Amino acid sequence: METPLITGVFALLLITISLLQPLARRLGLAPSVLLAMVGTLIGITATYLLYTPHTDAFNTIANVFVHPPLNSEMILYIFLPILLFQTSLTLDIRRIFEDIAPILVMAVVAVLVATAFIGFALYPLSGVSLLACLLLGAMVATTDPIAVVAIFRDIGAPARLGRIVEGESLLNDAAAIVIFVILLDMLTGEQALTAAEALIAIGRSFAGGIIVGALLARIAISLLPLMRDLPLAQVTLSLALPYGTFVLSDQFADVSAVVAVVSAGTVFNLYGPARIQPSSWDFLHAVWEQISFWAASLIFLLAAILVPRFVDGFTPIDILLLFVVIVAALAARAVVIYGLLPVLTTLGIGQSVNKKFKTVILWGGMRGAVTLTLALSVSEHALLSAEVSGFVTKLATGFVLFTLLVYGTSLKPLIRLLGLDQLNPRDEALRSHYLALALSDVRHEIAEAADSYHIAPKVTGSVLKDYEQRTAEAAAETNKMEELSDWDRVRIGLIALADREQQLVLEHFHDKTISGRSVSSFLTLTGRTGDLTRSDGRAGYNKAVRQPLKFGLGFRIAQMLQRRLRIARPLAIRLADRFEFLLVYRILADELIDFNNRRVRPLLGNRVADILHDTLCIRQDETIQAIDALRLQYPDYADALESQFLRKVGVRLEETVYDEAKEQMLIGTELHQDLVRDVERTRRECHKRPKLDLGLKTRELVSAHPLFTDLPKKQQNAIRRKMRPQFATPGEHLIRKGDRGDAAYFIASGAVEVRAPTHTVRLGRGDVFGEIALMTGGRRSADVYALGYCQLLSLRAQDFKALMEQHKELRDHVVSLAEKRQLMNTDQEISEMEDPVVPVFATKPETELEAEEATLQEDLPPDGSEDAEPEVPCNASDNPPEDHAEASESTEVEVDAIEAAEAAEAAEAAEAAEAGNAPEAETGASTATKKETASA
Repeated sequence: METPLITGVFALLLITISLLQPLARRLGLAPSVLLAMVGTLIGITATYLLYTPHTDAFNTIANVFVHPPLNSEMILYIFLPILLFQTSLTLDIRRIFEDIAPILVMAVVAVLVATAFIGFALYPLSGVSLLACLLLGAMVATTDPIAVVAIFRDIGAPARLGRIVEGESLLNDAAAIVIFVILLDMLTGEQALTAAEALIAIGRSFAGGIIVGALLARIAISLLPLMRDLPLAQVTLSLALPYGTFVLSDQFADVSAVVAVVSAGTVFNLYGPARIQPSSWDFLHAVWEQISFWAASLIFLLAAILVPRFVDGFTPIDILLLFVVIVAALAARAVVIYGLLPVLTTLGIGQSVNKKFKTVILWGGMRGAVTLTLALSVSEHALLSAEVSGFVTKLATGFVLFTLLVYGTSLKPLIRLLGLDQLNPRDEALRSHYLALALSDVRHEIAEAADSYHIAPKVTGSVLKDYEQRTAEAAAETNKMEELSDWDRVRIGLIALADREQQLVLEHFHDKTISGRSVSSFLTLTGRTGDLTRSDGRAGYNKAVRQPLKFGLGFRIAQMLQRRLRIARPLAIRLADRFEFLLVYRILADELIDFNNRRVRPLLGNRVADILHDTLCIRQDETIQAIDALRLQYPDYADALESQFLRKVGVRLEETVYDEAKEQMLIGTELHQDLVRDVERTRRECHKRPKLDLGLKTRELVSAHPLFTDLPKKQQNAIRRKMRPQFATPGEHLIRKGDRGDAAYFIASGAVEVRAPTHTVRLGRGDVFGEIALMTGGRRSADVYALGYCQLLSLRAQDFKALMEQHKELRDHVVSLAEKRQLMNTDQEISEMEDPVVPVFATKPETELEAEEATLQEDLPPDGSEDAEPEVPCNASDNPPEDHAEASESTEVEVDAIEAAEAAEAAEAAEAAEAGNAPEAETGASTATKKETASA
């Protein structure tokens, strides 16, 4: 074939693809459905022109379509890596992990179920081997989510449904291809595996693909900073990554190339934004979207052109077998959707999915280009018999055409039948009210513009009259807002706040005041906030916004590394991340309060706006308390981060001034570029986060501790060798009542709370706790919690006893401290009686110490009360503290009447307090700090 002819055919295909897009929109069809129709029509026409005896004029061009210069392997290698990688880039990976259980069920489990259902249903009727039937089942188990996701977006379906469908398609492509390759090798005799060996091979292929893809992606990400100001080079590197991963995995590593590319795309999506500029990341996404569009359209069109060749020789028995495939595939999908997904919901692993949406997902299981490409590879396989090859290709192609022509064309009517394309009464009422306000504002702006441009009143009047009429019609519909319950109004307002917060995060990201490493976390948080608010209302909103204030698994692991292995760097990084996150989180809360007053209040009314204001104030107060707890421990680092944020704002403003000057022709292009280069250098400096020093060096902690300050250096060194520095987070359960005593703790900084059965005592810097169990050999008699971030020195039981015996001066220090605190506690109220955990050290036998402790417990009053915690008012509120408290109380009364979920929120708050995130625990740190001098 001549190269010019092939090039011309390629151009013709591109023209066809471009023209089909507006046609598909006009006809209301998914583009993939129209591409399949047109591609099949091109294939039929080309076959007729090539083999008709009436003319040979079109043989040359028809032969290009009937026998394209691309085989199945070339199609897979050229197009599949691009499609898989681009899908990985567009997915919100962190949100995908939240629904990973239903996605894995819909992907991996559904592929296995579909393969088994179809294979065993065909085997008694087909006349071919069971392996051939299972091979066909694996080929048609992949789904094409493009049409379903596009329709979900059109009707405003919950975002998580789109994520489930996209995640399912991404992973089931990988699972189906892995199973297909193994079954094909077994069918052709290249491998002889038992069922158990096949499962092991699948697992090895999956695991190996994940490792190879992640490793190569990390290497590519490490190279991105070298191309910081070269977006074209960054895009080129990202294009090389999927191709290199695919070839290396398939030809050399002997793992799943599909899984490796998906893994590479996922890792690149997770960590790539932190390594390049936001504008460069947007440019990379735009280029990849265009490349993916070309690849998806071309592979679909090319595969569809081959359909006439695949279905050649279709017989009545093939129609019966195709019917069996359709029924078995639908049954397998129904079993997963209606059988397994509810089980996950019951177990609390995944959120529930509405039955109507389950029906759409069931009917939207269309098959696409991947299945047709696999059919092409089977048709070209030399080791397969003609009977098996024809059986597989005919049924796979027929099934794809059925799903596209039947499912694809009937999906939108089904959605209309289920009423999923209609606004619910709440949204309809909100639309009318918002439209009336918006049209009124537009009318006012038009009147001002007409006056400014000196347009004649008679011309202006006709335009304004039209807007007056539309405003009146919308206002007439706003009485529907009165039908909404206050619960619905609050939910509408919270959804608006969640959506606005996501927009604010993107604005900060584009203004480069939020780093790339933080923006993904914020977008994940705002997306989860919106989802939970839509499903659970105010309780869901509060649950979502409180979640980031807790300490996650990563933080706990970093803390364990510091305590067990004395590796402090991961903990320092986590603390620095938390500090930066909380500062931006506070700024977002301030901006949301302003948005609520400016935009939400006119829309939903003062009563609902006040409830939203109070909700935001509670969130802001909890954030500020979390920041203050950190600031007390690391004030210099807090100042450095805030200074860095202001410098980022300054750089952004400076860049804006230069851009405006260039647009107004005040400066030339060369001068503008020179100024921008200076701005970029400054920006790079601003994005270098200051290093957080935990201050956990044992020498400094021991020498600065009040108990050891006056001791000679020699004795301090002896003590230091036995001490182990330990970092504690707010609310952390340091000692549990009833446990065996294994260590004593000296407080170097921070504060803790000792919760005895009858009262509570707070200890601060210079105090010691946990030693009574070591002295008596008994169990812990109280629980101890960290009130803020604490730096402790822990001493093991045998070392503690030896230290008390060897250093009389230190023992005297501790005895003196305990006596002073006993005297202080005696003068205080019942709630601050002496702490039974910290006794007066004396050289008495342990039995006598136990007896004294028992006597002390008997003498304690039967009840007590904790110190009252000071309430922190919302900084954004104009009310004084007492007014804010009254407003908050009255608002809470309203919310109680609105939403029965308050009880659940109270239980959640108690759980948060147990986990160490309650405001009282963090506020207590400052209170305890004020008592340090008295305690010492």
